[in-house]
Amino acid sequence: MPDFDRMSLNELVRPEGWDCDCGKHHVCELKYLKIARGALASVPEMVRALGRTKPFVVCDSNTYAVAGERVCQILDAAGIPHVCYVIPGEKLSPAEWEVGSAVMQFDPSCDLLLGVGSGVINDTCKVLSHAIGIPSAIVGTAPSMDGYASNSSSMEVNHVKVSLYNHCPIGVLLDVDVLAQAPMRMLWAGFGDMVAKYVAICEWRISHLVTGEYYCENVAQMMRAALKRVVDASDGIASRDPDAIQSIAEGLLIAGIAMAYAEISRPASGLEHYFSHMWEMMALERGVPYDLHGIQVGVGTVLTLRLYRWIRTLTPDRARMEAHAAAFDPIAWEAQVRRIFGKTADEIVSIEHKTHKNDPDRLQRRIDAICAHWDEITAIIDAELPDFDGLYAKMKATGMPTEPRDIDIPDSDVIDAYLGARDIRDKYLSCSMLWDMGLEREAAEFLRGAL
Repeated sequence: MPDFDRMSLNELVRPEGWDCDCGKHHVCELKYLKIARGALASVPEMVRALGRTKPFVVCDSNTYAVAGERVCQILDAAGIPHVCYVIPGEKLSPAEWEVGSAVMQFDPSCDLLLGVGSGVINDTCKVLSHAIGIPSAIVGTAPSMDGYASNSSSMEVNHVKVSLYNHCPIGVLLDVDVLAQAPMRMLWAGFGDMVAKYVAICEWRISHLVTGEYYCENVAQMMRAALKRVVDASDGIASRDPDAIQSIAEGLLIAGIAMAYAEISRPASGLEHYFSHMWEMMALERGVPYDLHGIQVGVGTVLTLRLYRWIRTLTPDRARMEAHAAAFDPIAWEAQVRRIFGKTADEIVSIEHKTHKNDPDRLQRRIDAICAHWDEITAIIDAELPDFDGLYAKMKATGMPTEPRDIDIPDSDVIDAYLGARDIRDKYLSCSMLWDMGLEREAAEFLRGAL
């Protein structure tokens, strides 16, 4: 059995991958990985190691000033031809316009997409890479999210937040000196995206029990070990300690590798991410700005951990669950979807038509599984989730937001985000389990009381 949790980053991304007793052959498409102080000077080395000759450098105005201009100067000094495109706009989103803008400016004589940035630039380049058949690499500018090494992109498609499974970058280069100078809010975002992994692993295991979804303990243990290192180093975030920043960056890279290994986002996201996705969709609906993904995820983690403390007091009531199943009203369900999602409601309804989460037979099988495995479910919760007060204190010590009000999320949006979360994708979450148990409204009222 491979001990992924004990391996170095370079061992984890070895080209031949790893056979695993979960039945999968785990592999990450990364061919070059470097994280170190002063690593920016190694950009030419990365381009050559990847066998590429002319990168198309993609930045936004901020990342060009932080590192993109230096990357171009370093490529010039190394005699490597390149084309640089700065996507215009003050605040970019990972959406169709940004991808289309890059497509329109792409120089077909280039053989590598080289993003310089963090979440938006990385996701944009991954989607563009998949569309045009040219590999991508990334020079990271902030330890703010876990997608650098993943094979998925979190995108806005028709105003709905979706995960698109496309290609992992073939090269990732992170200069710790650059990362440490990122805006403090982006450092908080990286920590917020990491503490989410407590919930992610917990819900992955619960879904495995209830729905039979694929699960790999080796990947989960790799994620747990990386998470522990990040939390142990978190005291250094406020002072921008390079060792702490490197620990966070490595943890985020491992999260991306874990997603590539599992070929799904399960090792890295659960309900806490769906709070963030929902708040982003609400903001898009209203045409207003939203906060960094990792900041929102950190707040969502606090909410979800509180919810699990309440779940831990519950005992399944089969009669109640079956009465809830029998009383399901698809017209009332669709009315709630249309109230919460507005113009994107048709997209959400179409997801249900494809996934059939509300199908009576599937619901009955989940009810049977919850009742049969409740002791195991509570054991998973106890094993996977941290001491709430201890983690909350560590988060507060960084200065990061921890409550919805800290990021101007009204109570009503917390409740609607919870009620809508199970509908935006076919992923079994704690809110899905509570819906199956006939406790959706009670859970929403618990959350309201905790705000």
